[in-house]
Amino acid sequence: MNTAQTSNPTQPTKVPQVGFVSLGCPKALTDSELILTQLSAEGYQTSKSYAGADLVIVNTCGFIDDAVKESLDTIGEALAENGKVIVTGCLGAKQDGSGNNLVQSIHPRVLAVTGPHATQEVMSAVHKYLPKRHDPYVDLVPQTLSPAGIKLTPRHFAYLKISEGCNHRCTFCIIPSMRGDLVSRPIGDILVEAKALFESGVKELLVISQDTSAYGVDIRYRMGFWDGKPIKSRTLELTQTLAEIAEPYGAWVRLHYVYPYPSVDELIPLMATGRVLPYLDVPFQHSHPAVLKRMKRPADGEKNIERIQAWREACPEIVIRSTFIAGFPGETEEEFQHLLDFLEEAKLDRVGCFAYSPVEGATANGIPGMLDSAEREERRQRFMKVAEAISVKKLEQRVGSTMQVLIDKAPAMGRRGGTGRTYADAPEIDGVVHLLPPKKISKTLKVGEFTKAQIVGTQGHDLVGLPV
Repeated sequence: MNTAQTSNPTQPTKVPQVGFVSLGCPKALTDSELILTQLSAEGYQTSKSYAGADLVIVNTCGFIDDAVKESLDTIGEALAENGKVIVTGCLGAKQDGSGNNLVQSIHPRVLAVTGPHATQEVMSAVHKYLPKRHDPYVDLVPQTLSPAGIKLTPRHFAYLKISEGCNHRCTFCIIPSMRGDLVSRPIGDILVEAKALFESGVKELLVISQDTSAYGVDIRYRMGFWDGKPIKSRTLELTQTLAEIAEPYGAWVRLHYVYPYPSVDELIPLMATGRVLPYLDVPFQHSHPAVLKRMKRPADGEKNIERIQAWREACPEIVIRSTFIAGFPGETEEEFQHLLDFLEEAKLDRVGCFAYSPVEGATANGIPGMLDSAEREERRQRFMKVAEAISVKKLEQRVGSTMQVLIDKAPAMGRRGGTGRTYADAPEIDGVVHLLPPKKISKTLKVGEFTKAQIVGTQGHDLVGLPV
């Protein structure tokens, strides 16, 4: 008897399993969430191991050399343990010295390679190499995924990407070559997603892009619609509306990657009233005009010390975090000292610093006066010593105050204490509040909820708080 004739054609088939690895920044994380949402909508399931997967998707980062190495190593590991690998993300858009795709030249066994923000291209590769068989038991059941989609962050906070790409051509950066020019999302789509996130339990919304201040520039601040009302596609109007949507849920809205254009000044009154967190993530990168000019930084002519002072006068509670590059090609000792003096005067709350990395493809690599790696690292360390001393003093000023804390961890309902963050602390890049066990037996802590805490001490870059 023909065995094919004895099988039941309507018998449910094994659900295809996809392994997924997400590397890089929050912007890449949101790309991963879009792909996972589409996989789920089409009936694919994710596997927790390479061995249990029918194929593996690796979302890569290609910004600096260490990230490239991590991505290539991860692809190699997935190939060794599974064999069927699809690569996406920023590294997928990079070429080697011969003009060939870098990933394919190093790992020719990969099934397919796409660049970043390429959900449909990734899904096309999945359909080709792991087609999902028809299952009449589930294929006709309507999908009920929320507009918020699948999230890889904890339930109580989420990243909201408002645009893709960047119009600037900073000489140290290769992101535009990988992610393209600025493309702003329709404002209505952003606000629908935001509301869905708040409805799902999100208590902190982190607004991200390559250049948050430039939202809407590419579409000339086109008028969109939300809740039946017209709304301009511009950072100010978007932020105002996000604050209005967040208010009934008691949720935070936090802004990241805000370039210091003059338009940023319009956001400060929102922060002063508490409608948006008084927190600005502004990537200054340097202070000396000549270095900023070599970097081709936007807003390089702004008087940032005066701007910072004006922001603090309008909103005394504002916290400013920034990133800088030490040892940029051609940076003299005088220019570096200018940066240290700026840091001392600006007294930024949170600061990160990178020693210049000669990323392949960056035009800055051709600027005369490349410093050797040891000198670049030595300047980074000198910078961070100054920055950390300022940060410690800033934290000490918090001792004795009572602050609202969003709880991230709370073992045993907080009876042994927990971990949380204040408005001054973005997840994974700033400090935390180490919460002591509450004095009151009846007081409990729950992840994703707020508590008041009296700040009783500091611990490195962190605070220590007593729930009250």
